[in-house]
Amino acid sequence: MTSSPVSSTPVLRTALTWGGIVAGVLAVVGALIGYAVSGGDGVASALVGVLVGGFFSAVTAASILIANRWFGDDLYVPIFFGVVLGGWILKLVLFIIALVLLRDQPWIDTTVFFLALVASVLGSLVVDMVVMMRMRIPHASDVSLPTDPDAGDRTD
Repeated sequence: MTSSPVSSTPVLRTALTWGGIVAGVLAVVGALIGYAVSGGDGVASALVGVLVGGFFSAVTAASILIANRWFGDDLYVPIFFGVVLGGWILKLVLFIIALVLLRDQPWIDTTVFFLALVASVLGSLVVDMVVMMRMRIPHASDVSLPTDPDAGDRTD
């Protein structure tokens, strides 16, 4: 595997990997708690809540990773922002559609669904925070920048 010149790529890959692991753990825990609280409807509600939360959390990182493939291209910046903004708009539209489709389903326990969704979002935020704190991103230190020789002659 070749190393990406974009420093955010390993961070985002790690965040996606750990986010998937946390979503899997939350799905199991949520299903067990959902079953204890509301039987089969609770299991389905917890699984859908974790799936919705995990999917929407992963879309942003995935869209940045996809956009980073154009790094070095003359159109990198507009492509990057187009892909990321498109991902956010897609998330907003799909989230509204998901809520409209799921709100009146007889097999959804709204409390279990909501708590699983919140747990999934909070789990994703914790993963993002831990990954950002632990990743070692190279940076330059002790760099002397060039100075403008005419800077002292100006009177602003």
